[in-house]
Amino acid sequence: MELVVASSSVEAGIGCWDLRTGAEQLRYKLCASPPHGLICVGERFLASSQLREPSASSGSVQYWSWSKPQVDVKSFPEEPINPLAANSEGTYIVGGGSSGNIYLWEVNTGRLLKKWHAHYRGVSCLAFSDDGSLLISGSEDGGIRVWSLIGLFDDYQSQQESHLYMHNFTEHTLCVTDVVTGYGGCKAIIVSASQDRTCKVWSVGSGRLLRNIVFPTIIDAIALDPGENVFFAGGRDGKIYVAALNAESPLNSKYGLHIIDCFSNHSKAVTCLAYGITGNYLLSGSEDGVVRVWDARTHNIVRVFKHAKGPVNNILVVRQHFSQMNSYASSRRHGSSLPPPLEKYTTEEGGDIRAFLGGPATCSNLTEPLYITEQVMNRQIKELQQQGSASAEMEIERLRHENERATQMAQQWRKMYDNLHRFCVNELLDGDQGGVSNGNAA
Repeated sequence: MELVVASSSVEAGIGCWDLRTGAEQLRYKLCASPPHGLICVGERFLASSQLREPSASSGSVQYWSWSKPQVDVKSFPEEPINPLAANSEGTYIVGGGSSGNIYLWEVNTGRLLKKWHAHYRGVSCLAFSDDGSLLISGSEDGGIRVWSLIGLFDDYQSQQESHLYMHNFTEHTLCVTDVVTGYGGCKAIIVSASQDRTCKVWSVGSGRLLRNIVFPTIIDAIALDPGENVFFAGGRDGKIYVAALNAESPLNSKYGLHIIDCFSNHSKAVTCLAYGITGNYLLSGSEDGVVRVWDARTHNIVRVFKHAKGPVNNILVVRQHFSQMNSYASSRRHGSSLPPPLEKYTTEEGGDIRAFLGGPATCSNLTEPLYITEQVMNRQIKELQQQGSASAEMEIERLRHENERATQMAQQWRKMYDNLHRFCVNELLDGDQGGVSNGNAA
């Protein structure tokens, strides 16, 4: 089952619908989220930062389990958090502050692992790379920065370098409104949108600007076609534009260079976009309070969802399995199974720098060894031990067979050793007896 999840900037809760049937599921209460403030953490639960008055000195992050509408867990970070992001496994949550700080928490423990000053002004959007190795942040100052998660915890590198980021893109002149990344980890592309009415395409591998596309209006939302041939851009004029990446683009397009097409049915600005997990569906949310599901090829409307009230500013598409839903229902009967609240401050831990040879900390330095702290290495080992996967089971089975073969070989060698030892002892005894008999005869 694919679920469509949508939230609003007013306290209208979180709407949830079955994408295939259109049936409304639970409506989750007490949520007023900023743009990019709603996430699903490892398909386990929903999390959202909450809008507060500009004068407020602290914000909150709330968790909802799938099985009940009430808020399950509340956290109170050091400052108001706007965008949130989680890696695909749901092991880390990252939040962007209005001060320009970024906070990185470990989900299972709630520990604040890292806090760093990332931008001169507030963080406006965050996104993880598909493999979870990189974090991309956009800011109100127009800057986009790419961070290596391993590099952030690399004490040796941070002492050598003058900055923590891998790339710093400064070509946008106004606030960055959205960033998305393609497939390929450190070789992927990044597409960004800004209030300067442009979308820009970047190469993570080379750190270069690949394409600059000027739109007739401000773009607030981007969604990548899974094949990365085009991307969709939601405008404040209520239209959705189709821009070329690898697809052919007409030289004399009436919308602008590299803009292939345009379609619309929203009466107000398009604020968020998402792509379906299965099926060629594009979902759009708008200030008109409606979520529309489009056939991405024909641009026909497939389904319409009406939010309770207020503008829609976040959309997620989440895959749910029946086994997961049964476990959520069971956890509802036996109490919450959600992780603890997020910590407000970091807990500084000492530790010697230990060398660990592994993958490179950056894409450009492919031959440099990686130096990380002993605590980080132990934490990674613990996570790997806790993660069960088919590949791990196959590796365990292979090691079990190798152990059995080694045991059989050891038994064979022991048997050969015993036979050889017995032969030698018999030869010595026979030799001694022969010497004694010869002496008696003499």
